[in-house]
Amino acid sequence: MYSIGIDTGSVATKAVLYNGNIIDMLIVPTGWSPKSSSKNAFEILIDRNNLCENDISKIIGTGYGRISMDFADKTITEISCHAKGAYSLNSNIRTILDIGGQDSKVINLDSKGNVVNFIMNDKCAAGTGKFLEVTLNNLGIDVNDIDDFCRNEKPVNISSMCTVFAESEIISLLAQGKPKEQIATGILYSIADKACSLLNRVNINEQIAFTGGVAKSKELKNILETKLRQSIFSTEDTQIIGALGAAVIGWNLYKKDS
Repeated sequence: MYSIGIDTGSVATKAVLYNGNIIDMLIVPTGWSPKSSSKNAFEILIDRNNLCENDISKIIGTGYGRISMDFADKTITEISCHAKGAYSLNSNIRTILDIGGQDSKVINLDSKGNVVNFIMNDKCAAGTGKFLEVTLNNLGIDVNDIDDFCRNEKPVNISSMCTVFAESEIISLLAQGKPKEQIATGILYSIADKACSLLNRVNINEQIAFTGGVAKSKELKNILETKLRQSIFSTEDTQIIGALGAAVIGWNLYKKDS
């Protein structure tokens, strides 16, 4: 038997097939319909692993689109699922910094992986994946190429964290002849400053995990480690932590019922 966790976010839908270990995972665009993307992710995992629906013990939905998952056995908040996912990969994790497409969050865990505190920035796109994407578009840089552009570059100060004002500031910096590489590095530093400000509003307990789509940037991770003066745990598959947590919760429910 298997469990499937599905995390439908504003930008991407993530899904994990699990049986005590990660068997398969995928990421698809959420698009205009969270319900369709989550169902599509489920069907892809089933089909490409030669399974049928009866092989799936539990389907757990999370993320902002979880309310549309009428096929899920249970829906759980992304806070709980991120905590469970990160802790399942590293039981030393006590603080999670998650930067997604539209929001950022910091979660504190106890020694058993339970959530003891959290804080979210979901009122605007400042410091999120959308902020990174929009500002880089002004430079003609693909978000996936950010590390190549920023490596060993000095940052230009980006004073505004408002996406609209930051766009204007970047256009002005380009008009002044500032190199794109230094402006891009400045964007990463401004995201790091925003993240540290969010972290400072809760207790920063070691070890820190960095998750979410923005966490794919190794340069941003390095900047954060320098600012925080401590190492940060991350994985190659930073986006699937919430889906993994949902799958782990589903698997634990299955074992409890068995």
